[in-house]
Amino acid sequence: MNAKVFIATTGKGLARAERQANDGWSVEHMVEDQDVHCLAVDPSKRNVVYAGTQGRGMLRSDDGGRTWRRIGLDGRVVKSVAVSPHNGKTIYAGTRPACMFVSRDRGETWEELDGFRHIPWRRLWFSPADKPFTAYVQAIGLSPADPNVIVAGIEFGAVVRSTDGGQTWSGHRPGALRDCHSLTFHATSGDWVYEAGGGGTAISRDGGKSWRQPKAGLDRRYGWAVAADPAQPEVWYASASTMSSFPKFVPAAHVDGQANAFIFRSAGGADWQKLGGGLPYPLDYMAYALLTDQESPGHLYAGLANGDVWYSANYGDNWHKLALNLGGIQRTLIMLPG
Repeated sequence: MNAKVFIATTGKGLARAERQANDGWSVEHMVEDQDVHCLAVDPSKRNVVYAGTQGRGMLRSDDGGRTWRRIGLDGRVVKSVAVSPHNGKTIYAGTRPACMFVSRDRGETWEELDGFRHIPWRRLWFSPADKPFTAYVQAIGLSPADPNVIVAGIEFGAVVRSTDGGQTWSGHRPGALRDCHSLTFHATSGDWVYEAGGGGTAISRDGGKSWRQPKAGLDRRYGWAVAADPAQPEVWYASASTMSSFPKFVPAAHVDGQANAFIFRSAGGADWQKLGGGLPYPLDYMAYALLTDQESPGHLYAGLANGDVWYSANYGDNWHKLALNLGGIQRTLIMLPG
């Protein structure tokens, strides 16, 4: 297992777990006075971590999440953040209302990408998740092959694409899920992009231009997390639960103890397969995070809403629970390798 540090958003700040020499874990909680929404690691400097907050802009840690400082976008609700795999100085942040910002100096200064305000039909976007139901940028995917290609997912509204570094944007991409919960490029291929959201899952094999929604074997339609194997882009994973129903209007995924969820795997275009092998079956707590390790193909981590982290070393066939609890994962988990 390559994981050295986990950092999670808990709904009450951040939790940080670090693996000790005896393979035990120490857990500490921090920035508990701030509602942190999202996290991203600089792939070129793995001790540099960014966090987006509710109304207090951006934070940055230069020591692997031990200490944090504010770096701008004050007053903004930052819902998503991504660091360029080509230049670690370039950071993208998505907000509510749905706007896109970029920093080219590791977050010290920011500029809005005004073209995002001119996306076709954006006036129809709305989010049922948070009052006053204003849509927001839930996910940002950056191509590992082309620094100018960006794909962004809106909850609830669209999946949109830019080919000029965010200066101009397309409208909704055909076949993608409009209710985006997570979205990511493959770690090394600029062709493969993966999405989970309301409706299930979607996948693109042309860099986010067009999408399809594989449903065979996926008996849950409320998708949340998505991840792909670093060596085999055709092997990918998703967590999914049941959609909301009258009179609750609350997806089971967000009801702790009643998530009724599974982690699914698709390989080589085959039907989705439910993963068990030691996992709770079904999951009572939603798997809000799925992580793969670029240095260890076949390794997969799942972070649950109750703070548990589960680990598989064989593509999800067998699992064991790590000896740590983060107190909650609401709803982002990142990993810093050893």
